[in-house]
Amino acid sequence: MPLLLSAQDAKRGRKYTPPPPTCKITVTVTRATTGKPVENAGVIFHQIKDGKSEGNMELKTNEDGKAVLDVIPVGDTVRLQIIASGFQTYGADYQLDGATKDIDVKMLRPGKQYSIYEKHDESQVGGQDEVKPSDSSAQPH
Repeated sequence: MPLLLSAQDAKRGRKYTPPPPTCKITVTVTRATTGKPVENAGVIFHQIKDGKSEGNMELKTNEDGKAVLDVIPVGDTVRLQIIASGFQTYGADYQLDGATKDIDVKMLRPGKQYSIYEKHDESQVGGQDEVKPSDSSAQPH
């Protein structure tokens, strides 16, 4: 008796594996002083999986100050960077642990330039008074 194989019995090709579930990230960018939305701010999503960068994607905020992305898998980390003209650059890491993640960012105006030559309250170096050498003949050798 001849052996007959049908197309259903043949194991050919790759097995389909569905993509992992993704998190819908909604970023809202507002001014820290007034709470008004910041339009056209660059929102950069750096996908980090197992401590390694998986590339990045950049979106611009709309007139409501919102940018929405839904392609990063649940369980990954996203490093968020926001660049807007006239504001300090913002950056932070967020763990994506659910189906949605709402992130509110309040953008600050640029502060004073930081200088290592000025004394800062939390620092022990920088801006110290210059140590004046004493008369070397008065010191014992």
